[in-house]
Amino acid sequence: MTARERILTLMRELQIEPKKSLGQNFLISDHVIKKILDRVVGLQPQSLVEVGPGLGALTFGLREMQVPFDLIELDSKFAQYWRDQALPVFEQDALQWDWGNLSSPRKRVLVSNLPYQISSSLVIDRTLDQSVDAMVLMFQKEVAQRLKAQVTAENYGMLSVFAQVFWDLENLLEASSGDFMPPPKVASRVLVFQKKESLVNDRSQFLKYIKACFIQPRKLMVSNIMQGTGQPREEIIAGFDRLKLKEKIRAQEVSVKQFIALYQVLGYK
Repeated sequence: MTARERILTLMRELQIEPKKSLGQNFLISDHVIKKILDRVVGLQPQSLVEVGPGLGALTFGLREMQVPFDLIELDSKFAQYWRDQALPVFEQDALQWDWGNLSSPRKRVLVSNLPYQISSSLVIDRTLDQSVDAMVLMFQKEVAQRLKAQVTAENYGMLSVFAQVFWDLENLLEASSGDFMPPPKVASRVLVFQKKESLVNDRSQFLKYIKACFIQPRKLMVSNIMQGTGQPREEIIAGFDRLKLKEKIRAQEVSVKQFIALYQVLGYK
């Protein structure tokens, strides 16, 4: 049975239609599903968590990996379906739930065909709480491009810097609207995140600092940092001088490595 046939069968059995309010676009491409599952296997997970399993395009294959497996599903009908399949289900909003409740602390991989409206927030939250070691996530293509954007690119911003400081990012595949039911109006891309060592210890403080740097991207970064952190101008200028950064530089012109160095020079911990 193809993924499309399985999805249609379950839709009839459960008498459901995709909910636009929850961003439900069911993945039906066998090629895309296989490529995602193969990459997850390559990460050698010791435990798995899937956000928004829905009708199980990925779930059936993930279950076959025979490692501890948790599901987070907001839709009550889907949550009950997976409980009936003897899988542990947390019927919660993934952005509100305490991820410390996951069943296994061992090398944990998060997998999801994400509802697009929560994708950026989920990446930020999992970066802050360090609850997973790797992620294989479907994004709206525009968001995926932003995550991997390099310095001076038009879409380089706070999300780019924050993600790249803590993760190695890999483009896995492109997915067209025809790979989903119903077809979304945007193209999609799957990214692989693998945790990497970082010199930054206080991730919440670093996020506050990066947000300050980009608070008004067209303004000079000195002014942004002053506005966002309250740090005196002379201290910020002294930090810029130590790193040979121009006083009139904008955040979009500062590399990820320079952001880390400036964070440390300015005395943040």
